[in-house]
Amino acid sequence: MPRSRKPTYDELVGLVAAQAAQIAELERQLGSTSRNSSKPPSADGLAKPAPKSLRRPSERHPGGQPGHPGAALRQVDHPDHIVTHAPDRCPACGGVLDECCDVGVVARQVVELPQVRAVVTEHQILTRRCACGHLTAGTAPAGVAAPVSYGPAARAAMVYLAAGQYIPIRRVAVTMADLLGMPVSTGAVAAAVEQAGGEPLDAFTGQVAGRIAASPVVHADETGLRVAGKLHWVHSASTGQYSHISVHRRRGRAGMDAAGILPGCTGVLVHDAWAPYDTYEHVDHQLCCAHLIRELVAVADHHDAHDPPGAFCWARQVLDALLPLIRDPHAAAGQADPGLLEAGRRLIVDAARLGADSGVPGKVGAKHRALARRISARIDDYLRFATTPGLAPDNNAAEREIRMVKVHQKVSGCHRTLTGAEGFLRLRSYLSTATKQACNTYQVLVDLFNGQAWTPATT
Repeated sequence: MPRSRKPTYDELVGLVAAQAAQIAELERQLGSTSRNSSKPPSADGLAKPAPKSLRRPSERHPGGQPGHPGAALRQVDHPDHIVTHAPDRCPACGGVLDECCDVGVVARQVVELPQVRAVVTEHQILTRRCACGHLTAGTAPAGVAAPVSYGPAARAAMVYLAAGQYIPIRRVAVTMADLLGMPVSTGAVAAAVEQAGGEPLDAFTGQVAGRIAASPVVHADETGLRVAGKLHWVHSASTGQYSHISVHRRRGRAGMDAAGILPGCTGVLVHDAWAPYDTYEHVDHQLCCAHLIRELVAVADHHDAHDPPGAFCWARQVLDALLPLIRDPHAAAGQADPGLLEAGRRLIVDAARLGADSGVPGKVGAKHRALARRISARIDDYLRFATTPGLAPDNNAAEREIRMVKVHQKVSGCHRTLTGAEGFLRLRSYLSTATKQACNTYQVLVDLFNGQAWTPATT
């Protein structure tokens, strides 16, 4: 058999370098947590590391602070029922005690749920014969067409549990039967959710999309969603008063344009620096500093693990300059001190330029250098919050919009049809917007099934 050729010295050096880069990348992946990446806290598992807070220490104790009103259970001024417990005889002498002997009262209130059971109303459609012989039948109320059907409040309760509280459809049926004594099939629950998320929300969806597009600040984000066994993408656009959540088979510009909001935006778009958002050149951009902080922490962790103690770390200098700006109350109000802002900006840019020239090898080093170049090139977009009133330094508002979509997927699994996914997300937009405007989410669902879909007031 022919003998195999021995590798040359240069080939061995290249092989060792490639393996070292692969090991470094695997170490980076193993070290990724919710603290230094976009992983959710649930992905950390039971072996998650002890938290390392970036907050500055303070002299305040944990918990409620002095003067905090709290939310304890309190007595009401007008209870629904009053039950009197009075003694009828004196234990000392046996004398009779009546109302004339009252000298004091101690009130103790118990908050309890009444026994709730579904109420069945029968509508009898009478037919009457006139003296002329003509037969005339009575007119049933709107929505009373089948021999047996669920009323608006009952269907609203199904949708509230399924789309408002993310309970799986089968468990919604069980809950309705146990709590209300109302047997409900899973098909009835699914039909109620589909009906609520369909045509009745057309006017609401169009109105909210227009108001978000006209807002001075818009938060946008996206996340994956399994629909009919395939990966689709949920796109959210929101403000402090409105929420719009949609689904599309594409993650990029095509999916964003299909929602009909970002192309018409005129204010500041807040996002996580994903490239397709930058194609909207007619708006200003605020890049999420929370994402940036996690990326910088990942760089600092890699530095601590591989460099000598006390060595300079460009990412740590960026953190030391950025965090005071985020915490500064004047910068948070969009009125940062020009001197403080310029000093912080200069420190960040100088550190980023050093990071762009760092010699960390392999994919890890390339990732770190790309981050440094982005910081240097987009510093104005990262610090826009410091000079723009009403602009947050992070994109947490958009992440809250899509977080519950992930919770629903984790609990109930994927959507079987695209129509079902679209309807569910329209309902999430409806309920989230109602919550932001301090409306009772169950009541707006009752209004929806009564043919009077709630629409937000003009602000």
